[in-house]
Amino acid sequence: MKEKPRSNLLLFGLFWIQITGISCLQTFDREPVSTEVNPGSDTKLDCKVLNKKGSCSWQKDNKPVGIYFKKYEWVNADETSGDCSLWIRSATLDFDDGEWECQITASDFTTQDALTSRPVRLIVRVEPQAPRIEYKASAVLPGHNVTVKAGEKASVKCVSRYGNPPAKLKWFLGDDEIVAKSNQSNSPEVDNRRTWSAVSIVEIAAEKAMNGRMLRCVALHESYPAKSMGVDVRLDVTYSPEVRLVGTPPNDVEEGRDHVVLKCITDSNPPASVIWRRVGKQEIASLEESLQFRPVFRRDSGTYTCQAQNSIGSSQPISVALDVKYAPDIESIRPDRVTTSQLFHPVTFTCAANGNPAPSYEWIQKIPTSLQGEFIEVIRSSESRLHIANITYEHQGEYFCRATNVINGNEKRKLSDGITLQVVGPPHIIRHVGGREIVVMRGEDALVRLVVCADPRPRNSTWLWGSVQVQPGSGVGKYQADDLNQDRREDCYEARLHISDVDIADSRNYYLSVENDRGYDKYGVHLAVREPLAMATLLSIATGCLLVFLLCVLMAVYAIRSERCCFGRKCRGDFRPTDLESEKSDIDSTMGRKTPRIEASMMGNGPITIPGEAMYCSSPARRQHPQHTILAGSSPEAIKVRRAAMVLQAPTMV
Repeated sequence: MKEKPRSNLLLFGLFWIQITGISCLQTFDREPVSTEVNPGSDTKLDCKVLNKKGSCSWQKDNKPVGIYFKKYEWVNADETSGDCSLWIRSATLDFDDGEWECQITASDFTTQDALTSRPVRLIVRVEPQAPRIEYKASAVLPGHNVTVKAGEKASVKCVSRYGNPPAKLKWFLGDDEIVAKSNQSNSPEVDNRRTWSAVSIVEIAAEKAMNGRMLRCVALHESYPAKSMGVDVRLDVTYSPEVRLVGTPPNDVEEGRDHVVLKCITDSNPPASVIWRRVGKQEIASLEESLQFRPVFRRDSGTYTCQAQNSIGSSQPISVALDVKYAPDIESIRPDRVTTSQLFHPVTFTCAANGNPAPSYEWIQKIPTSLQGEFIEVIRSSESRLHIANITYEHQGEYFCRATNVINGNEKRKLSDGITLQVVGPPHIIRHVGGREIVVMRGEDALVRLVVCADPRPRNSTWLWGSVQVQPGSGVGKYQADDLNQDRREDCYEARLHISDVDIADSRNYYLSVENDRGYDKYGVHLAVREPLAMATLLSIATGCLLVFLLCVLMAVYAIRSERCCFGRKCRGDFRPTDLESEKSDIDSTMGRKTPRIEASMMGNGPITIPGEAMYCSSPARRQHPQHTILAGSSPEAIKVRRAAMVLQAPTMV
């Protein structure tokens, strides 16, 4: 039994020696990375080794590099530090540009842990020449044209020479970069192998829309003062004419007010001539680039076409519709200016108007108000035709046809001359004035008011109630009837009956009877007299409401305090969880269901889960007798009081 632990310790020791032995080998902690440096500046090539025991050295372009004061210097002269980083002072293209490697000799000849880093590039920057553009083997001066026919491809070359590293070339057409249609190749210069020539060729499929656009080549290099340098040329694309229309009115054009100038802009190379024509007309509307209407009239409405032509071809004609808007004009109204109709007979009005857009119609009746010279407008119809099946005196008055359209969001209205409608017939008492019933308090004065319309004027009118008759302008005791007064409406009159110091006996229907040469009408209004409410009664009602409110508040406060006391006794230790569970089981057994266990300890820090029946009870007697007995004749309020203790509420700690 003792030999087995010894063998395990031996195996562990061998394993530990193997691990520590491996960890003692030399390894790179940080290898050098490619670096760019400006001429004459210093730069550092990092190289750090863990467990360094060998010697550091550097080589450039596969040749060893010595340590020279103020040229190649160690960053840390302590050979035991593991830092083999190298300072390169006053970098130059001829001596320092190339591929560098950091090397460390082996710890000893048996370990074979010598290290060589990945070759990294040290680039000594050289500013390249300004880029230039070549087309068809010829250099294109900045701002000059590159001419190509529409539909053909143009191969344009951009060259940037004698740069280190080579410049990165980008193409732009206007403000848009060309990415997919260009490629770049870099090659060492023949006369200076440490500098580079960068060439990028872009293939451009010439289109009409490209004519006149600027093609730009941009060379990106850190040695440029602005980090970039560009050259621009202009694309000269030849093609047949293409036209576009300028000046099409964005909004409605109103007759006699707006000016319209339509321009046919040609896009062609070489330039083209323009022809304007009006559809449906043989003659040429204009040979100028623009077609002008100053101002525009409804006769100018129509469709116009524009076409351009040059030596290469003709454009497709482009058309524009000119729709001149104008306000409505009333062309005719029917019937005559003055129309007379019998009461309860039909009448029809018609209106015709011209406008663009087509106008909408309204028939308006002007009704005079009580103020001199003021009228109320009543819309009788929203169509060009107004038909009234049964004419009443309310329809009597002056009628107008109003035509409306909308131009540029503004309503344009035209009102016709008025048509006067006269209504003749028997008297007609307007039913809706003042209402069917008038309510007043005993002891007050009452006014019974009715409006009657008649043409000709009523020759006889009488107030009637019971066996009493009172003529306008006369009275009986406390009853006084006024003379008929002219109402604000034509042929309408107001009748008034005053009753002073009304009593309960005055509650009845009061009738107005009116007669003229064409007929008779009668209508009644009911007067309701009410007893005023005594001040003592009002005070008694207010006092009773206040007492009921205070009683409700006291009952609510008592109920809240009772529930807090019940819960406070339980929290002070007046019950045990086992008692609660036993009590809950008794109650649940009576109701035919099981009782859940109390899962939280009374001594714990977490919340205590207590059944609702144990938490909300009013007295020990209630816990022993969970069933409620309701006596016959018990009111619903008594039932609510007995069960109030069973309402679940959030527990409150006292």
